[in-house]
Amino acid sequence: MKYKTVIGLEVHVQLASKTKIFCGCRTNFGAEANTQICPVCLGLPGSLPVFNRKVLELSLKAAITLNCTIAETMKFDRKNYFYPDLPKAYQISQFDMPLAVKGYLDIELNGGNKRIEITRVHLEEDAGKLIHTQKESLVDFNRCGTPLIEIVSEPDLNNPEEAYSYLKKLKSILNYLEVSDCNMQEGSLRCDANISLMPQGSNKLGTRAEVKNLNSFKAVKDALTYEVTRQQAELEEGRKIFQETRLWDDTAKKTISMRSKEEAHDYRYFPEPDLPKFLIQTSMINDIKKSLPELGHEKKDRFVKDYSLSEYDADILTSSKAMAEYYERCLKILNEPKEVANWLIGPVLSELKNLNEAFDSIKLDPRELIEMIKLIKENKVNVNTAKEEILPEIIENYKKTADVLKEKDILQVSDEAELSAFIKQVISENEKSINDYQQGKKSAIMYLVGQVMRLSKGKANPKKVKEMLEKKLEN
Repeated sequence: MKYKTVIGLEVHVQLASKTKIFCGCRTNFGAEANTQICPVCLGLPGSLPVFNRKVLELSLKAAITLNCTIAETMKFDRKNYFYPDLPKAYQISQFDMPLAVKGYLDIELNGGNKRIEITRVHLEEDAGKLIHTQKESLVDFNRCGTPLIEIVSEPDLNNPEEAYSYLKKLKSILNYLEVSDCNMQEGSLRCDANISLMPQGSNKLGTRAEVKNLNSFKAVKDALTYEVTRQQAELEEGRKIFQETRLWDDTAKKTISMRSKEEAHDYRYFPEPDLPKFLIQTSMINDIKKSLPELGHEKKDRFVKDYSLSEYDADILTSSKAMAEYYERCLKILNEPKEVANWLIGPVLSELKNLNEAFDSIKLDPRELIEMIKLIKENKVNVNTAKEEILPEIIENYKKTADVLKEKDILQVSDEAELSAFIKQVISENEKSINDYQQGKKSAIMYLVGQVMRLSKGKANPKKVKEMLEKKLEN
């Protein structure tokens, strides 16, 4: 490669407070347009903002966990620009005295770690939302004043895969802290990526492009991959890279030029006159440090150590806080770490995927899942019956395992007298498979077991059937 890729990310995170950053309006997603607004978030004359303490607590959780230096004093500033969904024609943000600076986040790369420096974490309010139709443009101000933190990284990322890993780790941390739900489809986590190329061996950064409209981690990865190719082609042809903002077109799979990139001075920042400087007390920081939960990567390491799980299994189980906590609730009922992990990672996740639901939304009582696993261990139902007949009912319809057994009459048959009738019929109808088995092709036994399962409509205990068939055929 003639060029080194340099990437920095700006991640906007909607904080999980019930009300907005400077007023008491709700932040519920999906509310009817323009029903969660007031004079403060609309910036009407005479209205005054009041800082939300919960917003400060949530943002401090994130900044502390990201190893930042917390400001002793912070202030808010007005970032001036006009846009139809910004009724005040300015955004309350932070410029020269942000909440926190100089943090870092370690990401895993091919078995090693790479430290990504974080420039700053600052607070700001969100703008509204424009809805464009064929005939008109509409504006919904509900989102105005929604609390955000912006997490700005140093340009320490050198390829799209590193950017993806950084975002994945950051999202996990914010989820475990319950700072945000990080739902990208609802706009709770948004990412702008700055990318440039510079000649290998050079210390001078290239001209960067900022890519917006990235609504998934895959989109971030795809957009950055495209930009590497585009910028390299421009440089190879001797053309100049311009500092600009580009949009990602997910349908065309390419970036499109939107406008020339503004510099900080273009926003004419000045101190917000309606809000004082805020002193952040050391006691508040210490209290938050004491309340921090075990994070996903910490939980993963513990799962590997305490439950003898593979890195792969532990990674999936801790990919969401809800799943990790559910797993440990199951283990309190049945201390079989690997078996419970297999069910959650395999059939349960598969069933949720069929329902288009995330694990966070699961309503399955751990006791019902464990009851089903116990039935398998006791040879009362077989695995396939559990997957196909019981699991969908207890996940989708919230039924009890015992009730499903009664309704479907699916208890496994282990009685030798009852199984003998099926085995006798299979032996009489499958002379070739029996000959194959007796001539040394031992795998033929599984075909015969399958035939018994068919005759019994899946109720036969396959382990018992195999034992009886082997005994019968050996004699």
